Order: sequence, then structure tokens, then C-alpha cells
Amino acid sequence: MALIDTYRKNIIRKREESVKLVSDKAKEKDKIAKARIKIDNANAAITRTKNVTTIKSKMNDINRAEKEITAAEKKIAYIEKKSSKLEKELSDEQKKVEREEEKAHEQRMKEEAEMQKKTQRQISELNRTVQVHEQRQSEMQSQIENLQKIPEIITVLFLASNPIDTQSLRLDAESRAIQEMIRKSDYRDTIRFETRWAVRTSDLLQAINEVNPDIIHFSGHGASNGDLAFENVNGQSKLVTKEAMAQIIMTLSDKVRLIFFNACFSAIQAKHIVEHVDAAIGMNTSIGDEAALVFASQFYSSIGFGKNLKSAFNQAKAALMLEGIPEETTPELFVREDLQAENIILVQPQ
Repeated sequence: MALIDTYRKNIIRKREESVKLVSDKAKEKDKIAKARIKIDNANAAITRTKNVTTIKSKMNDINRAEKEITAAEKKIAYIEKKSSKLEKELSDEQKKVEREEEKAHEQRMKEEAEMQKKTQRQISELNRTVQVHEQRQSEMQSQIENLQKIPEIITVLFLASNPIDTQSLRLDAESRAIQEMIRKSDYRDTIRFETRWAVRTSDLLQAINEVNPDIIHFSGHGASNGDLAFENVNGQSKLVTKEAMAQIIMTLSDKVRLIFFNACFSAIQAKHIVEHVDAAIGMNTSIGDEAALVFASQFYSSIGFGKNLKSAFNQAKAALMLEGIPEETTPELFVREDLQAENIILVQPQ
């Protein structure tokens, strides 16, 4: 529990105590008033009689009433002392709340300022990257137009897993969006898109061996420690560690060049697995359905236009910003140490 919540609870509790003290004080004052009435009545009775027994009885009533008044006054004094102490404690707790609120406000302002600076730097960097890329692309365009050869075909294996005990994801929409963007690209005929649904761990090697892909794309859920959620025979979650995925990739041919993990917290997997492939993409935190769809579909569209890996990745991030989805810092690209992302082109003429 945050400190400010503790302070606020203390204030509520002390206010409740203060209300009770006020009530207790009122009760004691009521006792005093009633005792004084008894005294007045007894005194009046004494003046009206000469009977010794009656007078003695009324004097006893007066003594008892005076004792009640004394006791009530002591209780009131105690209550007032306690109320005074409670008011000071309330004031102290309120000051603590105000200090915590001020700290929280200052922290929010600081974080917002840092985020604005970071976003501005990213936009500036992205603009510079796009400008450089457009210049290089213009220089290469004349050469590309002269090439008449059919581009080589690459295969994308789309693995989808959404166990029944996890939150529902729009994986079918993601698959459709990717295929639609590929169809709109220049080299659409060079990309073969294969899908496998409700993938179990036992399906992994089978699907990879059948398709022999150049790109393996996983869409689904990821745990905070980087584990990926596949399905078991009952359709429920079965987690696969980064070590297990690395072992699988080690058994494949050199044909697999890119692993795309479109799942929450999958940057851990991507960073670990890039030792065995040219490149890998993962998410450094949780990612929303819409962000996953927009980023992935634009990435494959850029690949379909012959863009290099770095440009395709940056354009996919730019697509998130253009759509107003504030998750452009979530995807991360990892490249093997001996390679450069700008030199990796997955679709190109033979």
C-alpha cells in the first residue's frame, strides 16, 4: 500500500474518533445538566420542609449529584485533552498527505517532461532515418527498375496461439491485415504466407519442417519472464522458455533468417535467440491488439516493397505513431553481432 493511502486511512479513522469524542462530550454535558436539575429540585424541597429525614435524604441527593457533576467534568476535561491531541494528529496526517500529493505531482511532471523529450528525440531520429533512406532509395530505384528477373520467394510461417485460459486476441485480424498489406506491396508474389492456428508445442517442429520458412512469426501471449504461451492438448496454456525456443532454432537450417515474436514481454526471447538467426523482433513490455496488428502489417508491407530490415522496422514504428498508438517504443529489433540491420534485405531480385 502506498504511503499516501495509509495517511488517508489514518485521517478517516481519526475523524471518526473525533466525531465519537464530540458525542461523548455531549453526553457528559447532558449528565451535568440533569445533575444540576436534581440539585435545584433538592434545594427547593429542603426549603419547603422541616422534616429532618426529608432534609437528610435531599442532602444525600445533592451530594450524589455533585459527585456526578465532578465525574462528568473530569471526563469532559479528559475528552477535551484527547480531542486537542487528535486535532494535532489530524493536522500532521493532512500535511503528510499534502506532501505526498506534491511529490506525486512533481514526479508526474518530471516523467511527462522526460517522455516529451524522448518522443521528440525519437521523432527527430525517425525523420532523419526516413530522409536518409529516401535518398538512398532514390539512388537505387533506377537500378531496381532495370532488373527484369523474378525475385526469389520467401516464406513466412505465421504461428498463432490463444489458449482458452488466456485473454482473447484478434489473431485472425492480424493475419488478414498482414496478408492484405503483402498483397498491396510491389513484390507480393515473392512472399508466401503460411498460417498455423491453435499451435501446440508438439506442432512447432512439424510446422517448421513442413513449411521450411525464412521468417517465423509467433502471435499470442507472453509471460513477464519471456516465456511464450502455446496450447496443450486441452487448449490451455503451456509455457515455452527462451532456452527451449533457442534449442528449436538451433536444429533448423540456415534458411530461417528472422524470428518475429508479436507477444507481450517477448524481447527476452528475441534477445536470447538472435545468436542463432540473423535477426529477431520482440516486445519489451505488454502490447495491445491494435498496436500488434498495425506494427506487424506495416512491417511485412515494407518487407514486400524490398525495404531492408532496419527501414521496415522503423516504418512499422512510424505506422504506430501515425495511428496515434503510443506504443512505438515497445517493439525491439535485435541483430546478430556480425550483421547490420540496414544490410539485411529479405525480399530482393535474384
